[in-house]
Amino acid sequence: MAGRRLGADEEALWARVRATVRALPGRRSAESATAAPPSLPAPRPPRVAAPATAPVASFPTRAPGHTLDGGWDRRLASGVVAPDRTIDLHGHTLSSAHAALDRGVAQAIAHGDRVILLVTGKPPRPDSHRPHARGAIRASIEDWLRLSRHAGAIAAIRSAHPRHGGSGALYVILRRPRATNS
Repeated sequence: MAGRRLGADEEALWARVRATVRALPGRRSAESATAAPPSLPAPRPPRVAAPATAPVASFPTRAPGHTLDGGWDRRLASGVVAPDRTIDLHGHTLSSAHAALDRGVAQAIAHGDRVILLVTGKPPRPDSHRPHARGAIRASIEDWLRLSRHAGAIAAIRSAHPRHGGSGALYVILRRPRATNS
């Protein structure tokens, strides 16, 4: 890789650095460090980001805090919160699960629910030797919710407590509806 020569200000800076360098025991002396300054690598062209295909709504998926206070996270983790609605996606294909999720979230928002228990089924075990893919619905849930028409109404997604399905279910916490002043 071909380097470039240092400019006058870079040479002066390099001289100041060389003056502060001391050789480690058993290493080259400071005089050898005062040899020619290193050549800097040629500058790289700037990277151009690929255009985004669709805007992605942002809401925290499993990180505590952010949009829920610590009290919410403690209550969810302890299993004290009772879901207002349950959406069970067992036995669905990907397309029917997506439609059922959209319908269920729309109904929950219309009804004023705050916590949805979303039953997806347990993700496949790493040691599973099944010949077909499992856990496709579970793997798609967060993307579906982020890109859905309801993304702005979702405050957070959290793992469910074992009494509500554990790793086979998720809590979808909806934002409080805004009061309209008319």
